[in-house]
Amino acid sequence: MSDAYCVQIRELGGPDVLEKTQMEPRHPGPGEVLVRQSAIGLNFIDTYFRTGLYPAKLPFTPGQEGAGTVEAVGDGVEDLKAGDRVCYLGQGTYATHFTGPAARMLKLPEGLSEDEAAAVLLKGLTAWMLLFEVYRPQPGETALVWAPVGGVGSLLLPWATSMGVRVIAVTSSEEKADMARGLGADEVVLSNEDVASRVRALTDNKGVDVAYDSVGKDSAKASLDSLKSRGWFVTYGNASGAVEPLAPTELNRRGSLVMTRPGLFHFVADEAGLKRGAAALFGALRTGTLKANIGQTFNLEDAAEAHRAIESGKTTGSTLLKP
Repeated sequence: MSDAYCVQIRELGGPDVLEKTQMEPRHPGPGEVLVRQSAIGLNFIDTYFRTGLYPAKLPFTPGQEGAGTVEAVGDGVEDLKAGDRVCYLGQGTYATHFTGPAARMLKLPEGLSEDEAAAVLLKGLTAWMLLFEVYRPQPGETALVWAPVGGVGSLLLPWATSMGVRVIAVTSSEEKADMARGLGADEVVLSNEDVASRVRALTDNKGVDVAYDSVGKDSAKASLDSLKSRGWFVTYGNASGAVEPLAPTELNRRGSLVMTRPGLFHFVADEAGLKRGAAALFGALRTGTLKANIGQTFNLEDAAEAHRAIESGKTTGSTLLKP
């Protein structure tokens, strides 16, 4: 296919290492499906592979999720056919076409577009993982949510509040603070403030039950200082760099805290986990608890520009790449 291409990384570095490269889509083997993609979700993890924070064998095609229309199916595939609309998680989605296991493909429900699916799948499953698989906050508990208007945060926040959880959001500007309130945040703290002191003041000095922290190095101490005794520090992102090592005795000193660093793919490694998470996510979208918030869209060939935007901290909601 002369119009088929991908965006590859041949060397580690800044956004400029992302290169448009012609490709020939791989014909699906047994149990596989070939999809012509219409939308690709951009995630912060893509930048980790580009910089080398997460190792990858070069040349490497980034991308963790996508959505589109099935063009061909391999032997043994019975649940999908050409023309079906699907979304999926899979490595190497910065491309016009994607070939992957049919068992990892999810048929799109009626009323959910490919753009919406690519915007919410990985991020929405991450929010599901945090709220239902890692630490499930109970009604009346208080959660600290960092980056509340980003890709994951903009789904995590309203999902948590729908469960009766009080959310204190931490963001970087008054504009984003207003957006966080619109998503349901009970209180908002600016990241340039003394976050832990503000959180203590808002909780009668008790602290929060759980901190969902995607920022990493720059926010870890504030998250830990904001927790009540036996609280949970859930660090799930490295936007500011990886969290520095922490001695177990420090968790004890602070009140028998629990610290965990979950990764989504450990929770959806099998078909049962993926379908359980997808059912919860699609259900929340169907009831209106969650909405796909597409903050910005870039052409796939302009992936470098998209990486600059997400690393600048100026994006909101989800970012899409369009072939």
